Amino acid sequence: QVQLVESGGGLVQPGGSLRLSCAASGSIFSIAAMAWYRQAPGKERELVAKVTSVGLTNYADSVLGRFTISRDNAKNTVYLQMNSLKPEDTAVYYCNCKAQTQRYGYVLDYWGKGTLVTVSS
Repeated sequence: QVQLVESGGGLVQPGGSLRLSCAASGSIFSIAAMAWYRQAPGKERELVAKVTSVGLTNYADSVLGRFTISRDNAKNTVYLQMNSLKPEDTAVYYCNCKAQTQRYGYVLDYWGKGTLVTVSS
């Protein structure tokens, strides 16, 4: 199996910054992409940012210019630097990993348990 552990969530004032991290471990053969999703109360889960194994990135329009996703392939870790945070960014943030394990030759989705980000005065 693949395990994902997120960290870095917490309470921050509007305009502040946080950095989330997610480390993947387990019987990983290769990682095709890693991403961050979020789910606010009463809303559906949405893609925030994604980075592929070759470094291609894409962002939700609502975070473009404020958030930056990056990766450390050697550590199987993905980061999300969040700047100029707004109350609308309040949500549970989930790490997602699309990976091949040593057992299976096809890509499967794996999810972390989530970390809460609260933006409030």
